[in-house]
Amino acid sequence: MAEDDPEGASEMLARLGVPGKAFVVGVTGPPGTGKSTLVDRLIGSYRSLGLRVGVVAVDPSSPFTGGALLGDRIRMTKHADDMGVFIRSMASRGWTGGLSRATSQAIRLMDAAGFDIVILETVGIGQSDIEVVGVSHVVVVVIMPGLGDGVQASKAGLMEAGDFYVVNKADIEGADAMVVNLLSLFRGRPRSPPVLKVSALSGDGVETLRSAIDVARSKFASGDPALRLKGIRGMIVETARGAVLAKLASVSESKAGKLAEEVMAGRLSVEAAAERLAR
Repeated sequence: MAEDDPEGASEMLARLGVPGKAFVVGVTGPPGTGKSTLVDRLIGSYRSLGLRVGVVAVDPSSPFTGGALLGDRIRMTKHADDMGVFIRSMASRGWTGGLSRATSQAIRLMDAAGFDIVILETVGIGQSDIEVVGVSHVVVVVIMPGLGDGVQASKAGLMEAGDFYVVNKADIEGADAMVVNLLSLFRGRPRSPPVLKVSALSGDGVETLRSAIDVARSKFASGDPALRLKGIRGMIVETARGAVLAKLASVSESKAGKLAEEVMAGRLSVEAAAERLAR
């Protein structure tokens, strides 16, 4: 309901109570870096501790049907019979920033259902894939050797969003060079996030990553107000953005055509027409 009709589900969502009990781990990065395999390993690691794990995996959607391949769920099928794991794949449906309109609602539902950890895997669109920061308590940026030189890696956006940077596929050539590249990129900055080497396929380094994440999770569990407020603030912003864009989509078809005629006739500028549509 929350995914198909967020407005219709709003009354139900409002009765869920105060959000922010589940610890949300965002996993993002460019396509092909092994995010889904890493998430699969993290699920296993947290389940070994007896924690219930929810996963929201956002896939790119077809511009024609709005559907998605849902490949992330395919890679996590070994957890399909585990009642302590719930995996929800959803299509981005044109939502920018690597998420989906219903992402924050899905997190709230898993939170209310008593999951200890919620892992949010983004579409993986590259440098602009950073809205995950707003709805996650910590963000893991996954990259791999051979993605590009230091200039490419130092671009703003994704490379400034992470709390942890994981060089996945660490067994292939160039992994050490990528680690050095990242460490030099962060040198001198006020915040220097950890850079970890991991091979998600073999599982090497996954426990080290999970232990690093758990430092932040322990602060969250102790009631750290900054972490809790961060997640709730992100939910508010994402929900508001969804409502605004849905309203814009509902009126733009009928009103934009009339405004376009006004602009073509020289009676309005594009900016004035856009402002009128926004109002």
